[in-house]
Amino acid sequence: MAFPAIAFRRAVTASAVTAAIALGPLLTAIAQAVPLTGAGATFPVPLYERYIAEFKKANPDIDVSYQGVGSGAGIRQVIAGTVDFGGSDAAMTDAEIEKVKQGVILVPTAGGAVAVVYNLPFVPNLKLSRDVLPDIFAGKIKKWNDPRIAKINPGAKLPDSEIKPVVRADGSGTSFIFTNHLSAVSPSFKSEVGVGTAPKWPGSPLKGKGNPGVAKEVSNAEGTIGYVEYAYAKQNKIQTALVENKKGQFLPPSIRDTNKALSTVQFPENNRVFVGDPNDGYPIAGLTWLMVYKQYDSPEKAAAIKKFVNWVLNDGQNLNASLDYVRIPAKDAKRIVSDVNANVKP
Repeated sequence: MAFPAIAFRRAVTASAVTAAIALGPLLTAIAQAVPLTGAGATFPVPLYERYIAEFKKANPDIDVSYQGVGSGAGIRQVIAGTVDFGGSDAAMTDAEIEKVKQGVILVPTAGGAVAVVYNLPFVPNLKLSRDVLPDIFAGKIKKWNDPRIAKINPGAKLPDSEIKPVVRADGSGTSFIFTNHLSAVSPSFKSEVGVGTAPKWPGSPLKGKGNPGVAKEVSNAEGTIGYVEYAYAKQNKIQTALVENKKGQFLPPSIRDTNKALSTVQFPENNRVFVGDPNDGYPIAGLTWLMVYKQYDSPEKAAAIKKFVNWVLNDGQNLNASLDYVRIPAKDAKRIVSDVNANVKP
């Protein structure tokens, strides 16, 4: 009776060896996948998560990861060289670029709207004009039933309660886009608060880390008002205000009207674009960028980042609209891909 047992063990061993040989190339490919680590803006996280998932299906030999830590942190990590690429909704300044010893290329990946979100259950479709919105965040309008808010919202049941602004706790490209718009329409806001990824807000506003943190704070507390990337407002089903544009139209954030706002954007060679007060469409809009090095420490990393950028600016752009982002114009995407292919080297 021992012989059948020995034969069985031999058959199992032979099958295991055969399976190992068959799986060998696959296991080797997985083991040798080139890692690309990125960190930065939370604004594009929903989009980048989808990019990475779809990219990996077509490129299992490259393992991309991205952590939403805020644009300010993303820029700092790129300067420090602790990531393979960064993400920011505020284009790097000349001074910041000069600190990157490996050199850096700004790669715009998408456009998007910053939604003004609020929590007033009995006030749907709140309208905020070009003079009222900056003054709320400058701390000059403190009550929801302020006459200036009531005037543009006739019939609304505005409560006699304190306005509770919610802002970002971290350095943020979303804050940059938001304050860039408020500064463009309000000289007093520009001089008192100004444009920045980490502005010095007046008073003691509530704070949330990342777009998810601000969305959570606004969702949880009645009387709050904040700003988040449109996808976060939509996903969390938070009330969004109608914001007045240059034409005097009160518009909610949407892909159509964000496309209008960004349709006249001209990309310079360095790809830095600042959208302050567009002539048409939803007025609080901006771009988000990948920051990739010109020089990597291995041929494999350089080839992997080129492949990722090529995919993002070609196949990836087809995903933008489904996640409420605006795509980069094809002619600009083609030029940027050529720039990356020519200038990223090991």
